[in-house]
Amino acid sequence: MGRLLIFFVAAFILDVFALIDLILIDRRRVRAFPKIVWGIIIVLVPFVGALLWFFVGHGWGSRGGERRTIAPDDDPSFLKNLRRDEDQDERIRRLEQELADLDDDPPTT
Repeated sequence: MGRLLIFFVAAFILDVFALIDLILIDRRRVRAFPKIVWGIIIVLVPFVGALLWFFVGHGWGSRGGERRTIAPDDDPSFLKNLRRDEDQDERIRRLEQELADLDDDPPTT
């Protein structure tokens, strides 16, 4: 009887931990089924559902859909922002030059 009680308590703790992990994980890292389906599996099939979640559904490491890190010179959006920043810097230089030219002109009256 004592061993059975320990098993049920351990299964309950594992299920609660699996549900909390499921709630907190990013949906892009979930494999096989959507999060709601995994929640139903964990609740309807105690212990086994939690084990399935951790071994099948939870995306551990880079296998779970995490974006790989790419170098800035390979990232098109980073390169586009560099060009935009260069264009803005050039526009600022032109406007500062025009302002300096206006300050250098003698007043007309």
